[in-house]
Amino acid sequence: MIFISSLEKAFAIKSNAGNAVAMSKYMRNNFLFFGIKTEERRRILKAIWAVNQREVSDNTREIALLLYSKKERELQYCALEIVIKNLKNNYIREDILLIEKLIITNSWWDSVDVIAKFILGDYLQKFPLETDFVIARFSNSANIWLNRSAILFQLGYKEKTNFDLLKSICEKHKTSNEFFIQKAIGWALREYAKTNPEAVRNFVSCSDLKKLSKKEALKNIK
Repeated sequence: MIFISSLEKAFAIKSNAGNAVAMSKYMRNNFLFFGIKTEERRRILKAIWAVNQREVSDNTREIALLLYSKKERELQYCALEIVIKNLKNNYIREDILLIEKLIITNSWWDSVDVIAKFILGDYLQKFPLETDFVIARFSNSANIWLNRSAILFQLGYKEKTNFDLLKSICEKHKTSNEFFIQKAIGWALREYAKTNPEAVRNFVSCSDLKKLSKKEALKNIK
């Protein structure tokens, strides 16, 4: 596709070996980078997207998956940004398969947290009747990134948060020794505490959460 090849060429031209090493090291060397920082990456994406707007609009899902299969992390970030912008309010029910694919592919906190909040969260707001089934399946999975996504998907919901659901997921995973699960529990509770601090305080006091989860949950509660 012209859009993808143009994006790859532009990123290759702007690549920075020093930045690439540092960025890869920050991600524990799990990914390769062109070495392009966020502001410049988004500027390049915006310019090439504008020239190829029709192609991207007509092939959003295919382009996202193709970009996400590339080895450089910047291209994977672009895939997520395209999905967030083009599919918001335009999700179809079958997109949960796309979302799951993105979560379990090239998984790390930087991508999964974006997908959980801005993609899975938006999808389930459009299809609320799918929530119980999807979140139960993700929460019961052996994949920790699906588990993390189930914990975090309500991050932007504020007063619309289903706190009973959040509590049940936290209870299910509270004994996990996985850092990314303990941290997610604390983050999700801390975020809801901005809306209802007393409810979070009461839940934490009555639940035998891991120390890290408790610390994160109560961080901003006086």
